Amino acid sequence: MLFAIAAFLGLSFVPVALLRWLPPPTTAFMIVSRFADPATGRGCERVAYDWVPWREIAPSLPIAVLVAEDQRFLEHDGFDFDAIADAVQDRLDGRRLRGASTVSQQVAKNLFLWPGRSFVRKGLEAWLTVWIEALWPKRRILEVHLNVAQFGPCLFGAEAASRRFFGHGAGALGPDQSALLAAALPDPARLRVDAPGPFMRERARRIRREMRWPEGPAFLQGLEAR
Repeated sequence: MLFAIAAFLGLSFVPVALLRWLPPPTTAFMIVSRFADPATGRGCERVAYDWVPWREIAPSLPIAVLVAEDQRFLEHDGFDFDAIADAVQDRLDGRRLRGASTVSQQVAKNLFLWPGRSFVRKGLEAWLTVWIEALWPKRRILEVHLNVAQFGPCLFGAEAASRRFFGHGAGALGPDQSALLAAALPDPARLRVDAPGPFMRERARRIRREMRWPEGPAFLQGLEAR
C-alpha cells in the first residue's frame, strides 16, 4: 500500500502535465459512475460527457460557478484557508459540517480520485492540487472544472448538462440557466436542475443576484488575463 502511494505521488505530475493541454478522455468519477454513480448509488448504463473548449462556454457559467463555489479563486493557490478556518469553527460550534474545497481541489478529486472523506483521499487531493496549481493557469483549471463537474445522475460537464436540461449547448446558456446549473454542483444527488425544490430555487436566485450580470464581477476579467 505504501509503495503504491509513493509511486502515485512520484508519477502524478505526468497526467497533470498532459492535461494542461489535452481534454480528459474520462475521469475517475465517470469511471466510478459506471458501477455506482455518486448521485444515485446505481451504475450508469451510459455516462453523458462532451468536452467543449473555454470559448464555447457562455461567460455567465464560469461567473455563476465561481460565485457558488469559490469566490476567492484568483486569490488563493489552490487552498482557501479562510474558508477552511470558517468550516472548522462551524464544526466546533456544533453547526453542520460544510465543505471548504476550492475549484482546484474539486478538479483534482474529480479527475483522479474517488468519492469519500478519508484522510488518505484528502491527502492525495492536496498533493494533486499543488501540481495542478503549479502547472495550469487559472483559466485552464476552471475550463476543466466546467467540463468534468457532475451536474446530475450520470451527467458530467456543462455541455452535456446544458443539452439535457435546456436543449442547447453550453455556449447558449443564459444567466438564469447558468445560476441553476451552478446551484446543483455541491450535491447533484439532492439538488436537481430538472426538478428544483425550494432550497435549490433559492440558492439559484442568490447566485443570480451575486453574479451582477450583465456586467459580471471583476474576477472574470482577471481570469481572462491569466
